[in-house]
Amino acid sequence: MDVRRRPISSVPLRKAGEPLKPQKRTQNHHTHHQKLVKGSGSDTQALPLVPLYLTNGIFFSLFFSVAYFLLHRWREKIRTSTPLHVVTLSEIAAIVSLIASVIYLLGFFGIGFVQSANSRASSDDELELDDDDNTLFAKEDSRPPGSCPAGVIDCSVVSSQPQMPTQMVVVSAPPSKVLDMNPLNLSQEDGEIINSVVSGSIPSYSLESRLGDCRRAAAIRREAVQRISGKSLEGLPVEGFDYDSILGQCCEMPIGYVQIPVGVVGPLLMDGKEYTVPMATTEGCLVASTNRGCKAIYVSGGATSVLLRDGMTRAPVVRFPTANRAAQLKFFLEDPVNFDSLSVLFNKSSRFARLQGIKCAIAGKNLYIRFSCSTGDAMGMNMVSKGVQNVLDFLQNDFPDMDVVGLSGNFCADKKPAAVNWIEGRGKSIVCEAIIKEEVVKKVLKTEVAALVELNMLKNLAGSALAGALGGFNAHASNIVSAIYIATGQDPAQNVESSHCITMMEAVNDGKDLHISVSMPSIEVGTVGGGTQLASQSACLNLLGVKGASRDSPGANSRLLATIVAGSVLAAELSLMSALAAGQLVKSHMKYNRSSKDVSKMV
Repeated sequence: MDVRRRPISSVPLRKAGEPLKPQKRTQNHHTHHQKLVKGSGSDTQALPLVPLYLTNGIFFSLFFSVAYFLLHRWREKIRTSTPLHVVTLSEIAAIVSLIASVIYLLGFFGIGFVQSANSRASSDDELELDDDDNTLFAKEDSRPPGSCPAGVIDCSVVSSQPQMPTQMVVVSAPPSKVLDMNPLNLSQEDGEIINSVVSGSIPSYSLESRLGDCRRAAAIRREAVQRISGKSLEGLPVEGFDYDSILGQCCEMPIGYVQIPVGVVGPLLMDGKEYTVPMATTEGCLVASTNRGCKAIYVSGGATSVLLRDGMTRAPVVRFPTANRAAQLKFFLEDPVNFDSLSVLFNKSSRFARLQGIKCAIAGKNLYIRFSCSTGDAMGMNMVSKGVQNVLDFLQNDFPDMDVVGLSGNFCADKKPAAVNWIEGRGKSIVCEAIIKEEVVKKVLKTEVAALVELNMLKNLAGSALAGALGGFNAHASNIVSAIYIATGQDPAQNVESSHCITMMEAVNDGKDLHISVSMPSIEVGTVGGGTQLASQSACLNLLGVKGASRDSPGANSRLLATIVAGSVLAAELSLMSALAAGQLVKSHMKYNRSSKDVSKMV
């Protein structure tokens, strides 16, 4: 803010430690207003013994009365053809009174207006009100040289100017001008830390450990990022988030959080139980469409699901001097005789980790070892990685020439579309199905069974094959997987393999009803660890009844969550395919995915 200065004597100074007195400005302002109304001296006070409001009333009444009288008299003269310059004594008195009242009114309001303008001009030299500030500052500062004024974060700008013994006086601004100039409540000490982060003397990643306050560290880091980048982060909220809950496990070097709206669909009737499913998305029409699919499934009797597999994988890559040595380890690992001893080593990593199988693949002298294990209610990537490390350490004794190139060799495969996940599965493998009655297809979905079957064959099967799809034989499974993953604290990047899905449709019951199913071989979810313990995500898991670990049966909550994901995909596939078959896609998206607000007029 540009701070103009004037001599110290022209502004009352506040002593050190003396509290601010906002009411003082109100009194001065009132006194100044009275001076403007009364004028200076006797120039504008026409009747000094009569109250000002009464004087104004007399002259206003006199002006309108004599004006009305003269207009009435001149109208009579015109009607009787009497010359206008012939006036009576009463008309002369009226004319004199009119002139006097006009002189008074012009003098009173004219002089007051000029004085008001001059006063505002002079006060601008003394005080400046910033539109983006919540205080009114006198243009003095008595802080010692080198100190940083309150509210000024970058002290280098102030210290570069000549220092003068001045005083700052702060008084309240009008309510219409109140706006927080320091929304993050950064202190002078915070300003010094920000300067150190900008200069590089304090690493940004060390703020939490140095300060011991995660929220304060995020606010300081945010301001440092704005200065370094020269870009504003206005609109990215900082307040209202528990930064302690993400320390060391969810996100490093936070500067705020992103708000994503959460909608709900349901009830989703599956396996005889009803679920209200939360979906975090910014895509219009997605929640509404999925909700329509849930309704169609509900009125048709619900859906059923089957869990085929439950196992997380990790595949390190090791290298040997020769391909022959790599093959020897392959045979050793795949021998059932050695599996029990290896599983004991693997399972020591966690009380929930249980080794299920090992499969190997060779590329020259490099060996890729794919471990698969159950992980309880956790998604399990860290759990399986620790188990793999235990086995590799053991194998190093019998195969000293083995070189561990990487704990992950992409034969897992994590967060990438891969045929091994499509065929072998990763995480939870689920099949979910439902039979939609003919009248429901017509009344709720607004289409025909035959049209849906034909569209599914040409779009989801033939069209995807023509495109060379890998696990993408569906309409939009990733839409639902991503929305539920974000709402429930899953790893959004694992949407890649978790969205592997093939949608099948077939006419049953003599061609009257529709059988629809989705097969999803690699849904990777957990109900403990990671982002599942954050407040918002935990609330969404609680809505589904799968919050935390299952006490009765370890892994039951995560398996149920995967089943709900598959059931929601089933509902979404049914609704979108029906919209395509009925030609409603564009119409529905124009209704739910387009804003009618004039953004240019929004504040």
